[in-house]
Amino acid sequence: MSKRLKKELQIMIDEKVGQLFFGDKKKDLRLLMLRPIDLIEFSEFAGANADDILIWVGKTLGRAYMEKFFYNKDWSSENLAIKKDVILGNLEALELMGYGGITGVFKKDYVLIKVSDSLAKEESDNIMAKNLCLLYQGIFLALFETLLIDVNGEEIECVLLGHEKCVFKFNFIGKELDESLIDEESEETVSEFLSTL
Repeated sequence: MSKRLKKELQIMIDEKVGQLFFGDKKKDLRLLMLRPIDLIEFSEFAGANADDILIWVGKTLGRAYMEKFFYNKDWSSENLAIKKDVILGNLEALELMGYGGITGVFKKDYVLIKVSDSLAKEESDNIMAKNLCLLYQGIFLALFETLLIDVNGEEIECVLLGHEKCVFKFNFIGKELDESLIDEESEETVSEFLSTL
């Protein structure tokens, strides 16, 4: 990860106003501290449209994040190789910000984003913790939307349903990746690799 990105991901404190923010204060990327339970309980107040609202909140967070780090960049002229690198870099940044271990795998007509140790895992005994997964889905959708990549997405595996990780699948709409951009997927973990030595 570049030194610039590491510096921009440092949490700073303005003690005069009691505000947390990322990196340079001029970027105005202020932080709001919420416990996972706060997001879970939010849906009780949102009512029937809670799912849509939580995805929208995630999209809003994702768009704000992208705009602050890329300064309203015009992505229309960038190729898919650059956009893929930006998505993978943003997933790494989200991991550094505490969203869990996040990896992305690009296939011919879809992208899989896997989240281990997600925020939802901490609240696994609460059925409403699924709301945290909707927030993740919204954040990931915003990354694609900001980069002008048309996708439909959904969560296909969830730790709350007994799976090892939360897995989100985003299908490309009307587009396929060039063979050179397709990732080889390996499920071998570091511990499995070390056990073979």
